[in-house]
Amino acid sequence: MAPASKADKKAALDAAAWMFNVVTSVGIILVNKALMATYGFSFATTLTGLHFATTTLMTAILRWLGYIQPSHLPLPELLKFVLFANFSIVGMNVSLMWNSVGFYQIAKLSMIPVSCLLEVVLDKIRYSRDTKLSISVVLLGVAVCTVTDVSVNARGFIAAFIAVWSTALQQYYVHFLQRKYSLSSFNLLGHTAPAQAGSLLLLGPFLDYWLTNKRVDMYQFSTASLIFIILSCTIAVGTNLSQFICIGRFTAVSFQVLGHMKTILVLIMGFFFFGKEGLNLQVVLGMIIAVVGMMWYGNASSKPGGKERFHSLPTSKQQKHGGLSESSEHDGKI
Repeated sequence: MAPASKADKKAALDAAAWMFNVVTSVGIILVNKALMATYGFSFATTLTGLHFATTTLMTAILRWLGYIQPSHLPLPELLKFVLFANFSIVGMNVSLMWNSVGFYQIAKLSMIPVSCLLEVVLDKIRYSRDTKLSISVVLLGVAVCTVTDVSVNARGFIAAFIAVWSTALQQYYVHFLQRKYSLSSFNLLGHTAPAQAGSLLLLGPFLDYWLTNKRVDMYQFSTASLIFIILSCTIAVGTNLSQFICIGRFTAVSFQVLGHMKTILVLIMGFFFFGKEGLNLQVVLGMIIAVVGMMWYGNASSKPGGKERFHSLPTSKQQKHGGLSESSEHDGKI
């Protein structure tokens, strides 16, 4: 195949993967918002456990059908990943409870600099001046959109610190494990989803009771709430899979930067579905700044020298498996 044709195919697959992630992520946020606001199902950690249980079922069916080939992930690597991922989920929930909305949003924005630091230190990646400036513009735009009241307290700061670093490490580890062990997104999900489902379903009800002072076993389920829970779990399969696909094809930093497009879309969709009182000049201005920054980042990071790795990550001797897999990252320009 001609190089141009290969590049076109990769660009099309990248765009499709990103659109898949955007659609499922925005969809699950809107469904969960309706589930919690309208039907009072405020058990976020337990719901996340159900999401991973559904994802586990999907990967088991695909493996049974032969679409996912056997693969190996060492137990210590799996345990580290699950530790980072679960601390991320719990940390975010606790941070939202203990902090003002403004400081919570600032903490979320700080994930990009932390992810950059991890890539610089662990992967020896270097960013051009334009790439760094474009990231700053994205952060500024999203901050203008979302940051309102900002108040800080000690326990809230600690929760946010744990949430930010565990999330950045979890996303870095997705990319790291896929490259090191030649795992497709489906393979990696097949290893991690059962462990996350079991741990979150075991601890989730207790954590949710601590956060909300409500017991999930006392919740009065209705037909409508069950439909929304099933819908949330179904969309979550796509969200979990698309996150692994996108981070595997790109990097954690690119996933975070472009991920703020979802923040913009959630704001827009929220105005349409949940009222327009939040739509004002400041929010619109922030959206415009953020979108300009994302476009600049895409252009700057794709240029020679925009974002380069200066060493190769050793891969395991395990061969790449067939079935449902994605193209791996290459050293050099990424």
